[in-house]
Amino acid sequence: MNDIAQPIHFEHLSNNSKRLRGRLEQNVGRAISDFNMIENGDTIMVCMSGGKDSYTLLEILRTLQKRAPIDFKLIAMNLDQKQPGFPEHILPDYFKSIGIEYHIETQDTYSIVKEKIPEGKTTCSLCSRLRRGIIYRVAKELGANKIALGHHRDDMIETLFLNMFFGGKLKAMPPKLVTDKGDHVVIRPLAYAAEKDIARFAREMEFPIIPCNLCGAQENLQRQNIKEMLAEWERQYPGRNQTIFTAMQNAKPSHLMDGTWFNFKNIKAGDVVAEGDVAFDE
Repeated sequence: MNDIAQPIHFEHLSNNSKRLRGRLEQNVGRAISDFNMIENGDTIMVCMSGGKDSYTLLEILRTLQKRAPIDFKLIAMNLDQKQPGFPEHILPDYFKSIGIEYHIETQDTYSIVKEKIPEGKTTCSLCSRLRRGIIYRVAKELGANKIALGHHRDDMIETLFLNMFFGGKLKAMPPKLVTDKGDHVVIRPLAYAAEKDIARFAREMEFPIIPCNLCGAQENLQRQNIKEMLAEWERQYPGRNQTIFTAMQNAKPSHLMDGTWFNFKNIKAGDVVAEGDVAFDE
């Protein structure tokens, strides 16, 4: 792996790159505002995998931190899962180059996953559970009350279809959630950001990307199939992904079939229901 390049500063970016950066900053700022993700006095642990999404997340949060009318602290955290060939120096060197507080947590989850999951089977589920437990513990040890993850708009859309097709649930990734024990709030500031923008930004910023050799290299994953399906839809009908994402923010419980969301059993003639049968007109 090459040595870490010096961070690229705003004034050295092309006009197109500056517009792209501005769009990402606007996306993140709007998500933070819409869902009240960051508040005065927060300590936010930014989970860094070494992929394009987490680098972009950290860079945009650092930029917004300088302008924000509130004070909050950022701590970059990487979980070194002891994957064979993992370049341990890349992230620490990068964090030092940008002058951010960081923590590297070393836990050999790779061996556990390889031991428990038969060769050729998907490791994602177990790996995610192990990572989640470690991340929550480390956040508590570091005094962080918020945990920032790098999931973006396309991740959320893909998760929606994964849950519909394979889990029988109308569920995606929330932009903000409280952990099961109630100790932390998990936030996804890239919720409004498109993956293509993030990928282009990462290339132009020349982030030292670390590929995932544990789960990301596995072929025929259900998520990859969903990603390809959505990409094909987008090629045929440009803008479809954004329309799907907009629909996720515009749910009509009275026009679904979940009785815990809407009291179908007890509605009767004369009741006022939002939209009613007008919803079918378009």
